[in-house]
Amino acid sequence: MKKQVFILGLCLSQCLLSFSQSHKDSLQFLQNVASLYDLNFTEAEADSLQSSVLFAKTIYQRMHKELPKNDLAFPFAFNPAPYGFTVPAKQEKIVWDLPANVSLPANKNDLAFYTVAQLASLIKNKKISSVELTTFFLNRLKKWGDTLECVITLTEDLAMQQARAADAELKKGIYRGPLHGIPYGLKDLFAVRGYKTTWGTRPYMNQVIDEDSYVYTQLKKAGAVLCAKLSLGSLAFDNRWFGGFTRNPWNLQQGSSGSSAGSAASVVAGLLPFAIGTETLGSIVSPSTRCGATGLRPTFGTVSRSGAMVLCWSLDKAGPISRSVEDDAIVYYYLKGTDGKDYGSVNHAFNYNGKQDVKKLRIAYAENYFRRLPKDAMEWGVLETFKRMGVNVQPVAFPDSAVYPFNIVSTVLNAESAAAFDELTRTDRDTLIERQDKGFWPNSFRAARYIPAVEYINANRYRSRLCKQVQDFMKNYDVVIVPTFAGNQLSITNLTGNPVVCMPMGFNQRGLPQSITFVGNLYDEASILEAAKAYQDKTDHHKKHPEKFNR
Repeated sequence: MKKQVFILGLCLSQCLLSFSQSHKDSLQFLQNVASLYDLNFTEAEADSLQSSVLFAKTIYQRMHKELPKNDLAFPFAFNPAPYGFTVPAKQEKIVWDLPANVSLPANKNDLAFYTVAQLASLIKNKKISSVELTTFFLNRLKKWGDTLECVITLTEDLAMQQARAADAELKKGIYRGPLHGIPYGLKDLFAVRGYKTTWGTRPYMNQVIDEDSYVYTQLKKAGAVLCAKLSLGSLAFDNRWFGGFTRNPWNLQQGSSGSSAGSAASVVAGLLPFAIGTETLGSIVSPSTRCGATGLRPTFGTVSRSGAMVLCWSLDKAGPISRSVEDDAIVYYYLKGTDGKDYGSVNHAFNYNGKQDVKKLRIAYAENYFRRLPKDAMEWGVLETFKRMGVNVQPVAFPDSAVYPFNIVSTVLNAESAAAFDELTRTDRDTLIERQDKGFWPNSFRAARYIPAVEYINANRYRSRLCKQVQDFMKNYDVVIVPTFAGNQLSITNLTGNPVVCMPMGFNQRGLPQSITFVGNLYDEASILEAAKAYQDKTDHHKKHPEKFNR
């Protein structure tokens, strides 16, 4: 019966208009379609709505004469903050504590695993030029990029031009800050004028967007040097793209996870000091976990997404992936803000203090998640580290199934992504996408046609209630420590827009990195980064890297 109804659903208008169908058959058809949406219409009700359905089709047909491109704005912005919440606006001056006595390594390859702060010290003190540093990382990208299948476009000419400009400014006494002259990579869904922006998939593999994305513009202003546009899974899903299968530097037989696949892999392998990723539902957290990077998924809306591929207007976020919490803080400071072109973005204060007394932070852990773990699980060791620092880590029940009784994120993500790629579906170019299985985008975009607008709107109304419930819980804590993939945490915090930082906490028996996640309050990336830095100051998991890339 389900298969029969589905086939009928594909030819809704044709069946209603066909003279071969009796009036009664048409009404039965409408009743069957309604049952797919958990509705029960009488024959009289179906008879009444038939003309409305046909009239609506004429509207759709007129609308489809001009198919919307991905960058056509959606003018309804998601605001994660509950009523009465004030976005912090007073920005204090941050004095970055760059290490003073950084020397060039005896083995030059070790330079590949220096932090942004260490490299910034070398640049500022003129122990290495940006041109030398950029050339070093470009050579590593050329040497290892194919091995990891993580580079889509090497922006060598642009990188050398920006590096020379950085050096020239430094000679004149102009220093823009800790990103001045530092190489980096962009996930290839951010537009850079004059270069391809492929979105990781065949239908767009030759696309050139005549625009500089906000993220690229901000980093350019900070003096950073773009060396490569990095791989992402097709249309920001997983780690398979039109040119390959991005690999985990710790195990080349394994994918790096996605969708910020190339961003995480390239940083961990020492091909770049930092990279920019995006997350809709795990795309910073998941590859950071798999590869052993430190990833920051900021509060929704704190980084403008103008000039970036849209997957889901109310869920997409951009953030840094690097080798340390301090590096994430530095990059985020220069990344945050809005250009007014992204309806969902805001300016907010980011008052990070790398020397914060961690005992002053209200730190809790999700006891309802932790109790499911074995007693020797690494997550318990994270808590012990804080206890040794004198922190009273409070057990709390992280809101889960009680506030998230059904899969809100699926409805929201599928409906918005299908709208974002309506043109791709209607032109049948979705058949070019690398995967065609039931679990991938082409089928998701088609299936989303059966999500009624009413259900999408109501899912967002329940989402609004979820936001309030989570913020009511979080206001009592600055940081809540959670196992990275426990329960519904990832779905919940992506829906509510809360920031998280994900970082290595050790390695399993197969030598693969494992991560822990800190959840924070809206617009308070500073607290979770301060707590995470305190943890990294007492541990060395984030300093480890695959030895095969140390040459």
